[in-house]
Amino acid sequence: MDEKFLKPYSPSDTEKRIYELWEKSGFFNPDNLPDAKEREPFSMVLPPPNVTGTLHMGSALMLAIEDTIVRFKRMRGYRALWLPGTDSAAIATQARVEKNIQKTEKKNRHDLGRDELLKRIDTFVEQNKTTMLNQMRAMGASLDWSRYAYTMDDARYRSVMEAFMRMYEAGLIYRDYRIVNWDPKGQTTISDDEIVHEERKAKLYTFRYSKDFPIPVATTRPETKVGDVAVAVHPDDTRYQKYVGKEYDAVFCDVPIHIKIVSDKAVDPKFGTGAVGVTPAHSQTDWEIADRHDLPHDTIVINGYAKMTVSGRLEGKKVIEAREIVVDWLNNENLMEKEEDVSQNISTAERTGGIIEPLPKLQWWVDVDKQFVLSHSEIPGIASGDATTLKEIMRKSVESGATTFVTERYKRVYFNWIDNLRPWCISRQIWFGHRIPVWYKNDKMKVQVESPGTDWEQDPDVLDTWFSSGLWTFSTLGWPENTDDLATYHPTDLIETAYDIIFFWIARMILMSGFFIGQVPFKHIYIHGLVRDVKGRKISKSLGNNIDPVDMADKYGMDAVRLSLVMGTAPGTDSRISEDKIRGYKHFANKLWNITRFILERTKEITLAEKLNDADANIHREVSNLIQEVTDDIDKYRIHLASEKLYQFVWHRFADEILEESKPILMGDDKDARASRARLLRETLDIFLRLLHPFMPFVTEEIWQRIPDRSEKLLMIASWPSYHKE
Repeated sequence: MDEKFLKPYSPSDTEKRIYELWEKSGFFNPDNLPDAKEREPFSMVLPPPNVTGTLHMGSALMLAIEDTIVRFKRMRGYRALWLPGTDSAAIATQARVEKNIQKTEKKNRHDLGRDELLKRIDTFVEQNKTTMLNQMRAMGASLDWSRYAYTMDDARYRSVMEAFMRMYEAGLIYRDYRIVNWDPKGQTTISDDEIVHEERKAKLYTFRYSKDFPIPVATTRPETKVGDVAVAVHPDDTRYQKYVGKEYDAVFCDVPIHIKIVSDKAVDPKFGTGAVGVTPAHSQTDWEIADRHDLPHDTIVINGYAKMTVSGRLEGKKVIEAREIVVDWLNNENLMEKEEDVSQNISTAERTGGIIEPLPKLQWWVDVDKQFVLSHSEIPGIASGDATTLKEIMRKSVESGATTFVTERYKRVYFNWIDNLRPWCISRQIWFGHRIPVWYKNDKMKVQVESPGTDWEQDPDVLDTWFSSGLWTFSTLGWPENTDDLATYHPTDLIETAYDIIFFWIARMILMSGFFIGQVPFKHIYIHGLVRDVKGRKISKSLGNNIDPVDMADKYGMDAVRLSLVMGTAPGTDSRISEDKIRGYKHFANKLWNITRFILERTKEITLAEKLNDADANIHREVSNLIQEVTDDIDKYRIHLASEKLYQFVWHRFADEILEESKPILMGDDKDARASRARLLRETLDIFLRLLHPFMPFVTEEIWQRIPDRSEKLLMIASWPSYHKE
């Protein structure tokens, strides 16, 4: 027996060495696997984490689930590719660098200029990217590092530019003046999906524009009413029908306004007075009402810095201050009828926390409703050469079953999102990102990647990061070239990610893959929930309840961290993590180590039987049934059930019962019984190491490397145990 087993298992002495052994073997690259060409492909892309970020429990859960699946597939004989990459997280990364510059140099980006800021960001990325990559290695992630991709690298730049040009030529990308979600803090547009709604206390004000105005209106934002062009009421609301079509003039807080009464079904007659002021330039809903009733859209009263632009007492005031001024004016003029305390969902920017201002801006958009001809399609329900839309591609891909959700309820959420999808704004007013390939000279515009010549200026905006990451499953495989990787590994088999990213990323990948290559990007979607603290609270900096997975691994070993995350965590459900839970699974790693020591020590002098006796054959059938159940569970992505069954059987059935009853047998006088039981124990240990390896790769590989006469050099590429169907 190896002397290592005479000492307790030490993760700190093991994990780095074992990972280097795996990486040096080259088997993370599926092309290097034994008989690679004969293996059926299995592929999965890693949802790219922020290149300058650090590992948290949510990303650790993702890595644990995905590594479990890819190790299982590799052992099952698949040509398993798990493709790594990182994301620029452009808005957050630029904001962080700008903050550092402001703090150390007291300069902003305009002081530096675009080229210098981008150099600083590139330096920052290079200095910080190794942290995340090393933490992924520490997790045991068996990623094919030879295929590593970064959303801002040269290969992805070429694919993004190609994508923009093709969509523009198809008439799907266009420039238009429309309402956007403007982040005054980040000074950029953001998508609907990048908004976080925070419930806050607010006041609902009911008032009239003037003493002779016939209808009271209600709003939580009276400062915007200086931009009203209409009052809308519901067509079935009999209270206001006699006013529909009439027009009124008033001077509201120093600002002349002209109001037309219109009827529109978008109005909720039960909200407030059932009449709402229409401010087209500062509300998406109001913009659409203005479209339907041919109302003016150009009355802008708030600028990009969330300050008032009108003349009079409100000029230059921040919106909160302006609100107080308008409320005082309404009270002084006896126009205020009621003030109520209400709860309100405030739209904030996910990256900066800034309060969103809906503003009209000239931006670049993707039309999700426009028809085009899809020249090549493998999507059921859309034939090659059919006229279709991007919305239809997204719908048919899932409706047909070509892409399925492991958790069925998310399909309904997905379809509801598609039904309510508006044009996608893809331009961002930051400097870090893929710059839009459009050039201007006087009143001329050219859409091309390279500069048309002297005096042409490129559009200053960059593309939404989700535009580039939407290409991820196929751009990482070599698109737009027709590569062997693309032919072999696409569509990918699985995407695994958090539920808050379904619309950011999942839907856009389906849209992009369908348009550019006529395929779904993945066959299955596995959505995991949030990792919460032991009290069920969301982990956040403000609560101070974050548990660092790498710190926990230093204490208890990464196998314990991985098991604590996947055990009891069904797809789509939230889970709870605590240091006590992680410590508990460290005991399981120790138990496996001690089981190994017991078996190797007690069977080393015994000649193994050629055949098991009846009692041992019955136990072997139990183990065979366990193999079957675990295999079936992982095949169906029930990782939580597979790990739970293994844990219970290894600890409670095998260690507590079978090993205990083996002690007198192995020390007894019945030579045949000893030989049979020794064979059973050695074979069962071999099976357990194989079954547990995807979940606990470090301790199982360490044990495997120290077992005499092992059948395969590396457990990582050992064959998955077979079972006998009853």
